[in-house]
Amino acid sequence: MQREWKLAHGRSLTLGDRALIMGVLNVTPDSFSDGGVHYSLDQALEGAREMIAEGASIIDVGGESTRPGATRVEPEVEQSRILPVIEALVKETDIIISVDTYREETARLAVAAGAHIVNDVWGVQREPAIADLAAETGAGLVIMHTGRERERDPDVIVDQFAFLNRSLEIAKVAGVSRDQIVLDPGFGFAKDTAENIALMDRFSELSAFGYPFLVGTSRKRFLRATSGGEQQEWDVATSASSAILRIAGADIFRVHNVAMSQSALALADAVLKSRRERK
Repeated sequence: MQREWKLAHGRSLTLGDRALIMGVLNVTPDSFSDGGVHYSLDQALEGAREMIAEGASIIDVGGESTRPGATRVEPEVEQSRILPVIEALVKETDIIISVDTYREETARLAVAAGAHIVNDVWGVQREPAIADLAAETGAGLVIMHTGRERERDPDVIVDQFAFLNRSLEIAKVAGVSRDQIVLDPGFGFAKDTAENIALMDRFSELSAFGYPFLVGTSRKRFLRATSGGEQQEWDVATSASSAILRIAGADIFRVHNVAMSQSALALADAVLKSRRERK
């Protein structure tokens, strides 16, 4: 089923028939797999250009690592890292830009600089004013599930509904429209290997929400635990997980290696097309 995802600055993305890729652009020194790779403005722009050439539909710019145990940075530091990148991307390309932040102040400045999407790893529950910002600006809003800093239900799907329904109520009260919202089950965020595998296995149950889904399994610890090896093997496992989740109903895939995931998702899309044509 095709749906239009409404974004800031009058932009939108069509979700449904084709998997979309969100390329990860961490402008940080300490992200778990690519810290320092895109730390300077020139490095960040070169990385974005490469991901766009490989088929990314969205570039997700982040200025603070969200890996377990990462040191939190001050908002001013986060902003000094990401705002010049967003401003430069807006001048150079027409790519859809997402800002990976849970801070309303940072999100507001990023949207003003040209970002179209706010990707909140705390599901608008740490700073609910992010929902107000989305309502005011029309920005696309990614609401992610996390298990951090709270008690969780032992059933991974029950916990998804408990957390995300609370987030959706915050967004509704703020006035965010349904067609601005994409959900993310938060692979790897306070979930162990068995929980992540169970979430993959039961992912199709999340269709009951009635919202599009973004997934981010890229190079996560549970894939490394199951595949072993070096970074190349992690990217292969990422691509396999993306294809599995595409068949199960996910729409957008947040990845580090765009080219490899593009190939895997093209195959998954072909299978889905064949399935539709049989009906």
